[in-house]
Amino acid sequence: MKPTHIEHIGIAVENLQEAIKYWEEVMGLKCYNIEEVADQKVKTAFLKIGEVKIELLEATSEDSPIAKFIEKKGAGVHHIAFAVEDTDTALEDAKNKGVHLIDEHSRKGAEELMIGFLHPKSTFGVLTEFCCKK
Repeated sequence: MKPTHIEHIGIAVENLQEAIKYWEEVMGLKCYNIEEVADQKVKTAFLKIGEVKIELLEATSEDSPIAKFIEKKGAGVHHIAFAVEDTDTALEDAKNKGVHLIDEHSRKGAEELMIGFLHPKSTFGVLTEFCCKK
């Protein structure tokens, strides 16, 4: 398993519309997609700079992972996502190398990607996501 590129950088925000306004008006980027991922209790917005996407993440429930993250650490960088050929293979490879997983198997994420997370306790504090197109 070898990542091909950084797919996106996830940023936890308290207010999606305010964050979009900042990224568009101050940074000059354009939001091209907003969607809700109900099973993850999150609403996302995507912007692109070069080949890398910025994913803004707003909790849709007080018990969502994003709400818990913001409660503990405040708004800010939440994760880095790496594109891989096959998410399940990448997760299995990481597990075989001793990395603690959040997801044993891939699941559906935003933008029709299959995603899986590595636990930050095994990745030097960085929540790491693998993702691939279905």
